[in-house]
Amino acid sequence: MREAREARETRRSQGTVGSRGDLFSPACPTRKLLDRIGTKWISMAVKVLAAEGGELRFSQMQRRMTGVSQKMLSVTLQGMVRDGLVSRRVEPVVPPRVFYRLTPLGLSLEVPLAALREWAEAHMFEIDQANEQYSRDETPA
Repeated sequence: MREAREARETRRSQGTVGSRGDLFSPACPTRKLLDRIGTKWISMAVKVLAAEGGELRFSQMQRRMTGVSQKMLSVTLQGMVRDGLVSRRVEPVVPPRVFYRLTPLGLSLEVPLAALREWAEAHMFEIDQANEQYSRDETPA
């Protein structure tokens, strides 16, 4: 949280708030953002929430996101809430019921992430072949 605040203050002092970053600059905040939104769990969470079109409870998301641990889903959703991609609603019952929904900003991420998922699915065979070839070439005879 402190890092994000410091990054905002730096951008304000440099006059870059609201402007595009330079991805090739080590100080570019876009790099950190791409690290956050480029994970498989973010991609899956956006897809699950976009497909639902409404709210989902934490447990519903965990069931739909096969392989994600409770801890990883919690960390992922906290980051998405912090970044303004997801809104969180808590019903004050015992135990509390927590619901998540994509914000308009989060929904705007669905199309680019869907394109990336489609590319990955279309080219996975080629990537696997390249990895196998690399392993064969790098193995000492």
